[in-house]
Amino acid sequence: MSKYRITQVISKNGETRRQIANLRSLGIRKMHQTVEVEKNPITTGMLAKVRHLVEVEEIQ
Repeated sequence: MSKYRITQVISKNGETRRQIANLRSLGIRKMHQTVEVEKNPITTGMLAKVRHLVEVEEIQ
């Protein structure tokens, strides 16, 4: 199954609680941390809400 490699590149300071909660749910706790999550509709929706804070790469 495909995965996403997600890296936070912009600070979450000043963002809404919902966006911060999405980052935490994806497993991102601090700047420049990289996580790999499975590609599914739930994670795709979370990424849509925080796309401006993270860098996303699709891996096989």
